[in-house]
Amino acid sequence: MTPPTSTPTNAADTIQQLRARMTRMQDGVPRLELETHPALAGLVQLRAGGSYSVDSSSLALALMAGPSRAGGWCAVVGVTDFGAEAALALGVDLTRTVLVPEPGDQWLEVTAALVDVATVVVVRTRGRVPAHVAEKLGARLRKRSSVLVAQERTSGDWPRCEVRLTTREPAWSGVGEGHGHLRARRLVVEAQRGSAPPRRGALWFPAEDQSYVRAERDLTAVPAVEAAS
Repeated sequence: MTPPTSTPTNAADTIQQLRARMTRMQDGVPRLELETHPALAGLVQLRAGGSYSVDSSSLALALMAGPSRAGGWCAVVGVTDFGAEAALALGVDLTRTVLVPEPGDQWLEVTAALVDVATVVVVRTRGRVPAHVAEKLGARLRKRSSVLVAQERTSGDWPRCEVRLTTREPAWSGVGEGHGHLRARRLVVEAQRGSAPPRRGALWFPAEDQSYVRAERDLTAVPAVEAAS
């Protein structure tokens, strides 16, 4: 009997499946999916052992919220203006959150120690992080199945992160010409993974009811628009 031959479609499917499996594993350790906030669904999927870069406190809190809701511990290093009320609104359990607002020059040692015990560690550094430092922490993240969220002032400060999340086009509603109150903020989040085309989605952060949800119109296929300088 002649063995079945592989069609190009079957071969492509097999390659895609193998690539997906490789993405979920590094150093022989399975890359398990972690709970991700519903507002970020379709934009980013948290995986144990990964590092993620964000340019805003809101996004950092949103990435903390999913694992926190699922019962994980979180830690925040170097964030002196941590917003407890916003964290609660997003679903972060503050009773399982460790805050180290001013680690000083010991931020790397503190972060590495917290990676050993927390599911998600958010860190804000004072400057650009050398590649070898990021690689060292990355190996520790994979070993402990933790997630690192780097809150950066400048995009690209954290080397070799899995996904970079950037906020674009923020707009507040509720204010007229000299009157009214800020009620809701709509923004676009751009998720960049390697050299792949970025994914984009419109979010209410927060909506008028103080919830954090996706806006009705999905912007994934809309070309990226750079913010005005």
